[in-house]
Amino acid sequence: MTKRCGTARTTTRSVTTGRQVLIAQAALVGGVVVTLLLKELPGLLREVRIYRMTGGLRAHRRYP
Repeated sequence: MTKRCGTARTTTRSVTTGRQVLIAQAALVGGVVVTLLLKELPGLLREVRIYRMTGGLRAHRRYP
C-alpha cells in the first residue's frame, strides 16, 4: 500500500494582523468615549456654569 502525500491546498483567507485588531479596538473605544462625552455634555456645561456662579476657586471662604 502506498501513501499519498497531501497536496497543498491554497485557501483564500482573510488574514487579520494584531495591528489591525488593535486599530479596530481603538476605534471602537474612541467611538464609545465620544458618544458618552456628547451625551453628558449638557450636564457638564451646567456644572461649569454653577461652579462659575459660586465663585470658583476663590470662593472657599464664602462657601464651606
